[in-house]
Amino acid sequence: MHRPLAITEDPALLDDLVRIAAAAGAQLNVAPTPAHARPFWNLAPLIAIGADQAEPLAATSPPPRDQVLLVTRDTDDPDTWRKCVAVGAQSLVTLPTDERHLVDRFADAMDPDPRSGAVICLVGGRGGAGASVLAACLALRASTDHLRTLLVDADPLGGGIDALLGHEEATGARWADLVAREGRINSSALQAALPAFGDLAVLSFHRGDVDAIPPQAMRSVLEAGSRGFDLVVVDLPRHLDPSATEALSRARSTLLVATADVRGILSAVQVLSELREHTADIRAILRPGILDDDTAMTALGIPSAGTLPDQPRLTATLNRGELPRLGPRTVLGALCTSLLRDLLPPS
Repeated sequence: MHRPLAITEDPALLDDLVRIAAAAGAQLNVAPTPAHARPFWNLAPLIAIGADQAEPLAATSPPPRDQVLLVTRDTDDPDTWRKCVAVGAQSLVTLPTDERHLVDRFADAMDPDPRSGAVICLVGGRGGAGASVLAACLALRASTDHLRTLLVDADPLGGGIDALLGHEEATGARWADLVAREGRINSSALQAALPAFGDLAVLSFHRGDVDAIPPQAMRSVLEAGSRGFDLVVVDLPRHLDPSATEALSRARSTLLVATADVRGILSAVQVLSELREHTADIRAILRPGILDDDTAMTALGIPSAGTLPDQPRLTATLNRGELPRLGPRTVLGALCTSLLRDLLPPS
């Protein structure tokens, strides 16, 4: 992929542009003069023109194009807007005031295939309900259908969703490598950094001591995931922390996995009361128990997204490090296919 282009001879401005681009995960081609810029003019996804080169560049009458910015550090120059028009720039960026905006522009320029991936959160109504297994299976089914999918483990004490998939030894970034990020994460860089298996990328935790995910890190990851993936599946903890509520606020739908017994439903109702404070579209996946389905769903008071019958061999399969079969004729495969059809927008 071609790099953004910076056109400036101002060393202080160039230092700022290089630093800001790095914050967006981008590297720059640098042209000190319009003559040096000519080979890159039509190829660069974004062009940042320093105010010092606006007049010389305008004199060369460069061909018009989009994604051109005029960047200045001088807030008192009365000719700034005239220079902006002369070089064909669509917007003016003043540093340091517009630094965050420029980070976003560089990050957007480095996303050649922007998507609008839906975020789907899963949470268990009680421990052991099977939410993590369903999250993993849903992500696997989607990636098998050639949807670019990101599976996010948001439960620091869950044991690692990568281990559930049998890929705990896979190389790639984990949460500890990303928690310091407060700004925009480039979606292409995120995909390249994470462990990936075909169309499925996984973000989980390192083994050993783990820290809570800062909400700003969750926000950055989900924003990058939505731009770079077709689907983002988030496995949430039952006890919602700030990063979990950040994910819920961005969810298209949230699936609450509840077991149809007295304690299971009572626990799910308590979890549900917290979920409702942060997201609107909540649906239930019901596991069988002593209560009939109608009684359980009436107690929950939310729409049903499907039922997940017990599968005695599933635990043994996962403990062997094997993945469950998710074909359309299997129980899990049929449920995941149905969920993807109902929860995702038509392609």
